[in-house]
Amino acid sequence: MRRVLVTAGANGIGLVMAQAFAAQGDRVWVTDVDAAMIAALPAGIRGSVSDASSEAGMQILFDEIAAAWGGLDVLCANAGIKGPTAAIEDMDLEAWHQCLGVNLDGAMLAAKFGAKMMKPARAGCIIFTSSTSGLYGTPYRAPYVAAKWGVIGLMKTVAMELGPHGIRANAICPGSVNGPRIDRVIEAEAAAKGMSADAVRQGYASGTAMKRLSDPEDVAALALYLASDGARMISGQALAVDGMTYNVDP
Repeated sequence: MRRVLVTAGANGIGLVMAQAFAAQGDRVWVTDVDAAMIAALPAGIRGSVSDASSEAGMQILFDEIAAAWGGLDVLCANAGIKGPTAAIEDMDLEAWHQCLGVNLDGAMLAAKFGAKMMKPARAGCIIFTSSTSGLYGTPYRAPYVAAKWGVIGLMKTVAMELGPHGIRANAICPGSVNGPRIDRVIEAEAAAKGMSADAVRQGYASGTAMKRLSDPEDVAALALYLASDGARMISGQALAVDGMTYNVDP
């Protein structure tokens, strides 16, 4: 029975990941900043209210995990926010810093404390949630893109550092995934471009070879595989779950 932590795991992709691991019989612990969502977690999934971008908060979280479980086998560094949608000449610096704080600082802090817990066991798997925006960029999403490119660079460095200790690190790069977050992204982009939300959504779908958006379950399935023994020699990779996107400006 593996011990699994999913940051930002009380809703969206994170919750589907958590449920997928729990369905396999793993012990699952999730964090989120939303206390109501933590309180509403399904039976069998443990939760803590925690800010992924707070070093003090993450220290408390990992101390609690160490006391309760004595170690950690799988870390899904999933915390992220969409950040502002704006042309670069209109970008607000405070909003830029906030986006990088959650998406990139949060990933670093999860890896920092996860590594400390996994290294003594000389085993473990760290799965970062990046984005296809971290592979090629997305117009009007500069801070999010910068953060997700950073997550991939962080992942590759972590994989190099921790590989000799038996720990693997990879990044999942979802494309547009059905759910509340993409709804908000589409609404903001539609407003920025003067288009309808339906037109933007159709543009996202038509820009993929599969002509559809992904589902959270598609992302969770890859997380399960990367955490499995079948992926024991897969490390340092950024893997897209996007139906093969080829048009990034719908």
